[in-house]
Amino acid sequence: MLLKHIGKYVQSQSHRFCVAPMMDWTDRHCRFFHRQMSRHARLYTEMVTAEAVIHGERDRLLGFGAEEHPLALQLGGSDAAKLADAAAIGEAFGYDEINLNVGCPSSRVQEGRFGACLMAEPDLVAACVARMAARVSIPVTVKCRIGIDDQDSETDFTRFIETVAGAGVTTFIVHARKAWLNGLSPKENREIPPLDYARVYRLKAARPELTIVLNGGIETLEASAEHLQHVDGVMLGRAAYQTPYVLAGVDTAFFNSDAPPLSRGEVLERLVPYVARHIAAGGRLNSITRHVLGIYHGQPRARQFRRYLSEHGVGEGPGLDVLVDAIAIAQGRAGERAGRAEDAQAAE
Repeated sequence: MLLKHIGKYVQSQSHRFCVAPMMDWTDRHCRFFHRQMSRHARLYTEMVTAEAVIHGERDRLLGFGAEEHPLALQLGGSDAAKLADAAAIGEAFGYDEINLNVGCPSSRVQEGRFGACLMAEPDLVAACVARMAARVSIPVTVKCRIGIDDQDSETDFTRFIETVAGAGVTTFIVHARKAWLNGLSPKENREIPPLDYARVYRLKAARPELTIVLNGGIETLEASAEHLQHVDGVMLGRAAYQTPYVLAGVDTAFFNSDAPPLSRGEVLERLVPYVARHIAAGGRLNSITRHVLGIYHGQPRARQFRRYLSEHGVGEGPGLDVLVDAIAIAQGRAGERAGRAEDAQAAE
């Protein structure tokens, strides 16, 4: 009932529902796949360093399809001038938002002096975003944690937000966990520090003029709707990758869409021409199919679907027929060749 209420009466907001960026995962293939299930969820690139944007292969790093909008470019760095240059390049590519990562806790990121370690330097972050905002006409936003190491009191958090907001940032995406910069891996930093949603709720109550998006530990649309009673938006993380079909309910629940969601099979059928173009251009099937393995999570034949793609879809040789056969397996209408594969897998 709550989801129906939210979807029927709440007006669309640009950051109302977002999909979290994930390193080595949120590539353009992943975003195209996610977009088939939600037209309105805001998507993000994986973090790209300002140096890479300025000096790297821009088409490979920044290229995206028009169907991916609304789409934000997430940057990493701490050099204000380079970040401003990278932001300008991102705007020229057509991104709808530039997001500065002040939340990633990995040691590799810390060595480059960006990510969560920057929460200890709010004045530097403020200088960076001010320089970026001066170069672009699209929004500059910040993704952060509620604290780091022993600098994790509410006073510390409030000071960080106030300092960065004073530089002109009006949208903050807050992962509701502190980050331990030493002693925990990035995976552990997503699980071990306790969630403190109440702190983020209090931030929104104290600063109603800011757009506050909550991230961390959100797994369902029902939980998202509950959080939206306290904040402006939610950002779904691992659930969007492990159980991606959750995105199929987003537009109805949060964006007043009357269009019925696509079925799992329809989502994958829409992927077929995209995969065909990718393979024709010399790409590998697995570059795309690795993102779809969880779409049948909890459904009959989900295991057979995953195994067929995992066993037959890797390397340079597999073609479009592997995906077509996998779809047929999942839908229980496998042809003779795919049917034999399903029987063999079920017997194991």
